[in-house]
Amino acid sequence: MKKFVKEFRDFVITGNMIELAVGVILAGAVGAVIKVFTEDVMMNLVAAIFGKPSFNDMLRLKLNDTPKTDASGAVVADGTYLEFGKLLTSIVTLLITALVLFLIIRAYNRLRRQKPPLDAPPTEVDLLIEIRDALRERA
Repeated sequence: MKKFVKEFRDFVITGNMIELAVGVILAGAVGAVIKVFTEDVMMNLVAAIFGKPSFNDMLRLKLNDTPKTDASGAVVADGTYLEFGKLLTSIVTLLITALVLFLIIRAYNRLRRQKPPLDAPPTEVDLLIEIRDALRERA
């Protein structure tokens, strides 16, 4: 039992587990920011262009007039529809979310790139070029 507890403690304390936990928490926070940006900023731009903040009610194809009812008999919908507007809204939301994630990852990768130090030693190619040039001067 002690060995199991020690292995479990080592598993939890390792950097990978901590990094994973931090990543999950940050992903939730980034998801919330992207959701607000998409729904409250970008979809309001859609509303400014098309008059409504989503396409949900714009592209509906009514199949029949039979009202939908719930278990208690209350009318839930006035008929059956194919909701192409909801599909279009979700596609636009997906594309905006993908764009925001792309921009975040792109900025992260640019910040993560390390610039070579100014006094970097010459590479093997540089040394070989110097040797080649020196041999050409001798000949």
